[in-house]
Amino acid sequence: MPSELDTIDLKILSLMQQDASLSTAELAERVGLSQSPCWRRIQRMREEGYIKSQVVIVDRLKLGYHMQMFAQMKMARLSESERADFVRAIQNIPEILECYTVFGEMDVMLKIIAPDVTWYQEFIFSTLLKLPGVQDVRSIVTLAETKSTTAIPLKARKLR
Repeated sequence: MPSELDTIDLKILSLMQQDASLSTAELAERVGLSQSPCWRRIQRMREEGYIKSQVVIVDRLKLGYHMQMFAQMKMARLSESERADFVRAIQNIPEILECYTVFGEMDVMLKIIAPDVTWYQEFIFSTLLKLPGVQDVRSIVTLAETKSTTAIPLKARKLR
């Protein structure tokens, strides 16, 4: 852990990861501070980049996104401008929740949500295969979500 964060900072971050709607007064009470010092700590952690944003996590199933999959893509060699076009295109497709450059046989991995398999099949042909440099797409369809969290561990686990 970075030395700039003390145990109270870590408690604040832990509570905020569980429920970002807690007021500063509620956070202060739970960590044993008064409201002003707690607010200053939160502001400092925002300014220093420990807190990137505060969001609401929406239930994708209630909104009709019943499928979640990972698309692995093989890419052609791209120029810098083509790579920028690819990144811009990915950022403008709302069903793509995450995008990673990966080592191995494939070059890019996307986390995608879809209402159903028919929609996803059409999405592959009408969208993914038309992205700059995409040569091949392989999909892994998830059957069940066993764990999903946005919480970052605040203490490194000791390994043997």
